[in-house]
Amino acid sequence: MKRLLILWIGLGLLSALSACQGDSAGNVKGTVLRGQLEGADDMQINLDRVYIGRANQSLDATTSDGKGAFSFSYPDGLEPGIYKLRVGTKSIVLVLDDTHNKLIEIKGALPDLSDPKKLEITGSPATQEYNEMLSRLIARTAKVDDISAFIDSAQSPLAAAYIAYQALGREGTYLPMQRKALDRLRGAGEGLADYVLAYDGYLTQLETAYQQKKAQEPIQVGMEAPDISMPNPQGKMMSLSDLRGKIVLLDFWASWCGPCRRENPNVVAVYKKYKDKGFTVFSVSLDGVDARTKARLKSQEQIDQMIAQGKQRWMDAIQKDGLEWPYHVSDLKKWDNAAARQYGVRSIPRAFLIDRDGKIASTSVRGAEQLEQEILKLLNK
Repeated sequence: MKRLLILWIGLGLLSALSACQGDSAGNVKGTVLRGQLEGADDMQINLDRVYIGRANQSLDATTSDGKGAFSFSYPDGLEPGIYKLRVGTKSIVLVLDDTHNKLIEIKGALPDLSDPKKLEITGSPATQEYNEMLSRLIARTAKVDDISAFIDSAQSPLAAAYIAYQALGREGTYLPMQRKALDRLRGAGEGLADYVLAYDGYLTQLETAYQQKKAQEPIQVGMEAPDISMPNPQGKMMSLSDLRGKIVLLDFWASWCGPCRRENPNVVAVYKKYKDKGFTVFSVSLDGVDARTKARLKSQEQIDQMIAQGKQRWMDAIQKDGLEWPYHVSDLKKWDNAAARQYGVRSIPRAFLIDRDGKIASTSVRGAEQLEQEILKLLNK
């Protein structure tokens, strides 16, 4: 009887061990996605398949238990792709470029779905790579060149493509970067063919809209750059035409423009590198007060005070951002800035590149990499 009891115990332990091994990552068949979220007790958990430039597809749903635990199991495996886990109003993106016999686990609290850094996610290196870059974008510490570098170097072409799509959006200036992300995605294998098709279609539509918009703009490549004459912070008149013979970046910006301030380090770096080779910057600030703002103010004294404050912020930003070139001008009329209207500037930052003959060489340059490439083309002409 004692030997029989020992045998039963041994079989029980073996069975328990086998069950534990069945739950481990090494013994998963297909794809298993499971997790435990504190505060998500007895809630519906939704799983969507996410596409680039196309509507999401609702894939599956389950209900968590009383401790916020849940599980999705696909014995035949999920298709590689981008997925979104939704719990109430919270959600998190999962980039799964390898779903063969994979266990993906998520642990944390329900509010942490809004901040992936606080979640513990295992089994998906591509998701971790994506979340690291996403956190930088949310914190606004990633610049355009950082996004470009991520597109080039990310281990997961799918993560690179989705970051490009999210971060660069419908800004036509960045189409070359998005095309680069698409090329990497295209080379990742047939398993992502539906993503390649969707992304390519999205970029084709974006390219068409961008070209139509450019065709309607007053400034076109090859035309003579309209002259600009405005005062600098000290009141001295400065003219764009005085820089004939140099390669000039005509940069529209403002001290109150966050994206402009984040772009400034790129401009500074390129200026320092090429200033001795015939390159300079002519900056037009959209600080100050426009007619719309003036209409809300009660007196000329208030208007004058706001203009003075805008001018001071402009001067402070020049110093703080290290904009060391001497060509800084503004009429302190914000969106009513005469040069901005003349050049069709409706959003900032906006930059034009002008060649040595005073002709427009590019109507949209952003980021140190793109700017440097365009400057080198002109230097080598």
